[in-house]
Amino acid sequence: MVNELQSWLLSHGLNEAGSVILSNVFSLAALVLLSLVINFLARRFLLSVVHYAVARTEAKWDDYFVERKFFSQLAHLVPAVGVYLAVPIIFSESPTLVTSLTHGIYIYIVVVSVLSIDAFLNAVHDIYMHFDVSREVPIKGIVQVLKIIAYLIGGIFIISLVLDKSPFFLISGLGALTAVLLLVFKDVILGFVAGIQLAANKMLVEGDWIEMPKYGADGEVMEIALTTVKVRNWDKTITTIPTYALISDSFKNWRGMKDAGGRRIKRSLLIDIHTIKFCDEEMLARFAKIRFISNYIEQKKQELAEFNSLYYVDNEMLANRRRLTNVGTFRAYVAGYLKNHPSIRQDMTFLVRQLEPNEHGLPLEIYVFTNDTVWANYEGIQADIFDHILAILPEFDLSVFQVPSGNDFKSFLSNSASQKS
Repeated sequence: MVNELQSWLLSHGLNEAGSVILSNVFSLAALVLLSLVINFLARRFLLSVVHYAVARTEAKWDDYFVERKFFSQLAHLVPAVGVYLAVPIIFSESPTLVTSLTHGIYIYIVVVSVLSIDAFLNAVHDIYMHFDVSREVPIKGIVQVLKIIAYLIGGIFIISLVLDKSPFFLISGLGALTAVLLLVFKDVILGFVAGIQLAANKMLVEGDWIEMPKYGADGEVMEIALTTVKVRNWDKTITTIPTYALISDSFKNWRGMKDAGGRRIKRSLLIDIHTIKFCDEEMLARFAKIRFISNYIEQKKQELAEFNSLYYVDNEMLANRRRLTNVGTFRAYVAGYLKNHPSIRQDMTFLVRQLEPNEHGLPLEIYVFTNDTVWANYEGIQADIFDHILAILPEFDLSVFQVPSGNDFKSFLSNSASQKS
């Protein structure tokens, strides 16, 4: 075809060199036009048919291949095939040009193939994310490794085409660069291994609440990638942690709390030791009217009366008798109050206990679990409980220990001055 065009140009008075150049330019222009026409037809008809068929199906998985433009990438192979078949015909008398153009087409096919594999892997990952198992076994790191391998192999093929060498020749030469490759891809290798361990041991999944003070992370896991894990902190900042650091360092995962359905309240109330005393009859009569401990008071009064009569205790000497205390009765009230609280789980650890007294008073610790694990709701439940306990404390003739403030000292000095005057 080129020779026919060249002969026609010579017959119209063009010299041989000019006719060769001009004929090649016209042939290349025709080749470009042919590729554009084939590409238009492929995208206008073939791709439209594929998209129409995908839209008509009830399945959802094929929609992700359309969204990730997998079929659009494959459509670019159609003009490449057409041009590949047309080059030997158009440039039949120019073997060198045929070879050069063929190599260029090969490179184009490799690039399109790699991009198609990239789109295919993205679509597969999107489909996988809609399965429940994706929360426990994320595959994004594996997908990224496969992409790296695809791009690496594509790069080797392109270099082999440019250098006109066998791909296996280049691959065999990579053995000498192993140390360099290990250094360059150190983070990728460590991240890949760490990702496998995290997935196999179910140590971390997207949506987990983790704490890792070393990296300033305290929030929800957004993404588990090949080399990094993104955490959205509760202050809306984002912390990026190396994936392998989750294996080499320690972190706290709150998933167990969510799975158990109970969140722990562990807080102490410091009671002023000077307000602790035995209960007299007036106090017992008053406490017996309180709903949560009325049965407790009657039971304890009967138990102590039986004990004192059994051992012939001298009732005139109060120190010889077993008696109720206001702090013990208050502890029973708190336990009764929490057992009747609708937001406290009764099937998990339930403690209302005294800790060792110290210079700040007697710590009364509440150790229970709420049935709501949402942070805001949990804080509201905890606050309501301690609001009530602090407000009810004076009913038991008890007070909370509080370090004296400047106003306390000011009031004390003012009272001292008024007494002296």
